[in-house]
Amino acid sequence: MYSPTPTNARIGIIGAGPGGLTCARILQRHGIAVTVYDRDPDADSRNQGGSLDLHDDDGQLALREAGLLEEFFALARFDGQEMRHLDPAGNLLSHHVPDEGETTKPEIDRGQLRDLLLRSLAAGTVQWGRTLESVSGPAGGPRTLTFTDGTTAETDLVIGADGAFSRVRRAVSPATPRYTGVSFLEAHFDDMENAHPELSELVGKGSAHVADGERGLFAQRNSGGHMRVYIMQRVPLDWIEAKGLSPSDTVGIRAHLLDAYAAWSPRTLRMITDNDGPYVDRPILALPVPHTWEHSPGVALLGDAAHLMPPLGVGVNLAMLDASELALALVGSATVDDAVRAYEKTMLPRSGEIAQMLEGGAESMLAVPNADDERVGQDRP
Repeated sequence: MYSPTPTNARIGIIGAGPGGLTCARILQRHGIAVTVYDRDPDADSRNQGGSLDLHDDDGQLALREAGLLEEFFALARFDGQEMRHLDPAGNLLSHHVPDEGETTKPEIDRGQLRDLLLRSLAAGTVQWGRTLESVSGPAGGPRTLTFTDGTTAETDLVIGADGAFSRVRRAVSPATPRYTGVSFLEAHFDDMENAHPELSELVGKGSAHVADGERGLFAQRNSGGHMRVYIMQRVPLDWIEAKGLSPSDTVGIRAHLLDAYAAWSPRTLRMITDNDGPYVDRPILALPVPHTWEHSPGVALLGDAAHLMPPLGVGVNLAMLDASELALALVGSATVDDAVRAYEKTMLPRSGEIAQMLEGGAESMLAVPNADDERVGQDRP
């Protein structure tokens, strides 16, 4: 089997999320050419989701390797590190207020992080409107990428940074995400200070978590006066349809939620009743634990494509750490195959250990919070 040097290899990354873009940025900093393919029509075609907390021992390390840490700090919301745990009546159980100058895990909107990474790349790096259909070709390479528009591209290394339902993963693993039994409904709130002053006071400048053992709420401030609330329930995957409702039936879903949360106070129920616009159904999925595959020199996976876990504050941080380590392995290895082997030797045991720790962790989001509970993270869809 012939494996090219990374500087001579045709490298394609599928997915222009934080992981894929971080990998591309670090490769380009070291003079290695790369193309990123993404299914979105353009960079602004859809909302990128909520707020992310980037940790100083993984996500921030990746940004340092990307040469973007100071720019991140200029955008980050350090007061977003505030965390409140409440009971269903709205009483404060515990409260973390970040110290002056604390940089452990500041917040940034997912869209702001993506824009930061996109601006750092050479013009034309990302090819928009390219939805991957399949990866074919021999394990020893080269691999052929076939897109839904009928076009193809040949690569010496395809990097799957394409999330939970990764098409790249299918080239090395039959694993598919499974429903955890816990589902989120996402609710949006705008102009918090003027339109929702009571909620603004209740949640504070960062996040707030409420749970009673069966159900919960997780509120998260975003930039620009926005907030997202994740309404967390232990329900069947098809619970909305089973109730005779549809995702667009905001009034019907709200009535059902008010019944389910009937014992909670009007103060906390504002997170259910006062949202601006419809709810978004987000069932929580995870890959089997452990998730491993036979080494293939022409394929590498990172982030959720490799190790989808419940959203407990590790997802984007692990994806960016994966991206940094894979890029640096390519920079420092004689061949692409050597780089992929070195990367997997570190990534697979780490992700397996963390996935084992978090297995069943979706249930922990419904547990009554306490002062020592740090498991409910802020890595939300």
